[in-house]
Amino acid sequence: MDLELTDEQKALEDSVREFLDAECPVSLVRRVVEDPSEGSKGAEELWGKMVELDWPAMAVGEEEGGLGLGFVELAVVSEQLGRAISPAPFLATAGQFVPALRVAGSPEQRHRFLEPVARRGSVGTLAVAEASGSFDVTSIEAEAVADGDHFVLRGTKHFVLDAARADEVVAAARLPGTSGTGGLGLFVVPRGAVSCEPMHNIDATRQYCTIVLDGALVERDRVLGSPGSGDVAKALALVLEEATAALAVEMVGTCQAIFDIVHEYVGQREQFGVKIGSFQAIKHKLADMYVALESARATAYFAALCIAENDERRSLAVSTAKSAAGDCQKLLAQQAIQCLGGIGYTWEHDIHMYVKRAKASAALFGTAAEHRARVAESIGLGRPGVPGAAGVPGAASGAGR
Repeated sequence: MDLELTDEQKALEDSVREFLDAECPVSLVRRVVEDPSEGSKGAEELWGKMVELDWPAMAVGEEEGGLGLGFVELAVVSEQLGRAISPAPFLATAGQFVPALRVAGSPEQRHRFLEPVARRGSVGTLAVAEASGSFDVTSIEAEAVADGDHFVLRGTKHFVLDAARADEVVAAARLPGTSGTGGLGLFVVPRGAVSCEPMHNIDATRQYCTIVLDGALVERDRVLGSPGSGDVAKALALVLEEATAALAVEMVGTCQAIFDIVHEYVGQREQFGVKIGSFQAIKHKLADMYVALESARATAYFAALCIAENDERRSLAVSTAKSAAGDCQKLLAQQAIQCLGGIGYTWEHDIHMYVKRAKASAALFGTAAEHRARVAESIGLGRPGVPGAAGVPGAASGAGR
């Protein structure tokens, strides 16, 4: 397994970075944060330009009109989007909705729902977590009741990325009277069939929503797989692995931006007539930050490669990557504020937007501690009853804690 990017992947990385530097400056992100109504227009324009470049089509198969690229290419783009703290719905669409259809959908369903993503930039998302914030499939309580040619969904989903902008939502629910990993189903719900409310979150660079499913009717041709079969639970596990890995790589990009901001600042700020970057204490902080960043990047791309090659270690690799990314953001966020001093606490400085994005992402799809518990269990060190130590990737309290 080669952890080095190919020449084509490096060229993709350079082109994505160049585009985002020009089209997604931090000023655009600040407009989204400070004036959502005006900023959303800029975010939509940004998404439109991404669609013109075929970014949403990257992970869509050629049969559905996509480019048919692999997960490593998706990771390359995700990292740069994290670096720019992009407000576009790429992660929800390419990192969550597309895998759900690709893994669980029939050929007809993939063509029906993924071609609009590839051709027109249709937005989709994934709804799994509920009030507890857990992405463990055993915590799913929303119900899907069969009613003739339809399923009727009941329940509420929380922490759904970009649901307000989505055209379609893949919702996880279970058949009545079932529990654990049994009885699960995945349903492609039209956004107009559910009510959606924005959630208050520390990260205002993108939107988290609560979706109320009560009474939503889902036709049989919108049901992915056979509800109640073990195949649905396995498919959802694979989808959550891809979503978690994409998020881990994106977090690496955000942490890289934090590091770059601090590195530039300590090279300019003077104290006692010298640059503070010359102080040994600051050098030690930067060294620790760099080591954590490179460790998180290596584990994130290892997970991406495991997914791309369907390596048997993919589940372990994904949890390792998410825990490493979570540890990295914790260290870099703390040290960044320390190095920037008083200016780092102000609204006027941009660092708070990067820190808030990193913090919110660290909780989504499972915290570092919860993924370490999964790693421990997978290598025989886990203990029954440890929160997050069982289930599927992201078997953790999400953005709710």
